[in-house]
Amino acid sequence: MQLPLQHWLQTLGLTHYTDIIATLLMLTAMIFISLIIHLLLHKLLLPILKKQSEKSQHLWPKSLFKHRLFNRATWLLQGVLFQTLLHILFDPQSMLFVALTTLCQLWVMLFSLLIAFSLLDVIQAVTAKSEFAKQIPLRGIFQSIKLIMAILIVILMISLLLGKSPGTLLTGLGAMTAVLMLVFRDPILGLVAGIQLSANDMLKIGDWLDMPKYGADGAVIDINLTTVKVHNWDKTIVTIPAYALISDSFKNWRGMSESGGRRIKRSVNIDTTSIHFLSETEIDRLGQAHLLSPYLVNKQQEISQWNTQRDNQNASLLNHRALTNIGTFRIWLENWLKTHPQIRQDMTLMVRQLAPTENGQPIEIYAFTNTVVWAEYEAIQSDIFDYLYAALPAFGLRVHQTPTGTDIRALMPGQTDQQRNS
Repeated sequence: MQLPLQHWLQTLGLTHYTDIIATLLMLTAMIFISLIIHLLLHKLLLPILKKQSEKSQHLWPKSLFKHRLFNRATWLLQGVLFQTLLHILFDPQSMLFVALTTLCQLWVMLFSLLIAFSLLDVIQAVTAKSEFAKQIPLRGIFQSIKLIMAILIVILMISLLLGKSPGTLLTGLGAMTAVLMLVFRDPILGLVAGIQLSANDMLKIGDWLDMPKYGADGAVIDINLTTVKVHNWDKTIVTIPAYALISDSFKNWRGMSESGGRRIKRSVNIDTTSIHFLSETEIDRLGQAHLLSPYLVNKQQEISQWNTQRDNQNASLLNHRALTNIGTFRIWLENWLKTHPQIRQDMTLMVRQLAPTENGQPIEIYAFTNTVVWAEYEAIQSDIFDYLYAALPAFGLRVHQTPTGTDIRALMPGQTDQQRNS
């Protein structure tokens, strides 16, 4: 196209600098055509598509514009059209053609990379609320893909500018492996950690993460290439390095949430001086309780038969088997929990006696509520222990409590009640 234009200029009487004038005319024509295409795409086509996407009830058309996919695609198209005009108008052997073609190729590479970024962002936005996205840390995976794609495109751009093969450039970069490993240490470790977390189903969005080392105790709200964000129950946000979840230990409460039951594991300390054998009067009184009546009848028959066989009716009390108030209390509490409407009966339920300490004899409740909601769980647990403390005197038992200053003053002789209470 350039030679015919030069001949045409010579026929007009322009015999000097015809090659420069022809080049300028062709560049002007290319710029003019590019401006017209730009106006048609950005001022006419894109606004129409944007209005249509805003009318859509689906999320993905809005995401296409939010993440600038169409905008970047039009810039890519302009680069391709500009390169096509170069092949039509310019001599492939000219220096200007080579330079402009190189710039166009760099332009196409750059916007191809940006379009790929936009596609990944659209996929992430569309699938953000799906169960699949909760199972797999897509954000971290997509960031890893973006990083790899960016490195490859940069290598291709450098090889294009240097006129070398990408393989040759990669071979030369082999000597810089140690430097690259140092620069991209966190992304590489984060990528490996994200793959392990996903492959082993160790963590996902929404899980309750407990990691005291980093002050994390709350719900996971984000998993990306290098960090994991946790929204603590005190409304603070903790950021944890992704690789720390692989190298360190953490607790994931997802199993509790999925089971539908939350564990109660709390004990009450009984004053050991209040433990004794039950008298006949106490047995008769406790036998009026519906939850204890069957147990007391069967246990008394068993004990009476055992004592009769050994002729221990009139022997020392130490030779007898007898009911104790703490054992009867433990049976009553277990039966009471079995009838509690907010305790899971299909999960472990027991009332057990732990080893005694200087704080008394612990009686522990080990059971599961029928809810995992924190506030509801605490209310159920509090109601159970409220009733438990109130029921202890019926068995002649007392809660162990370390003496306070008031208790010590009460033992001091010669003080009035007002002095003791002061």
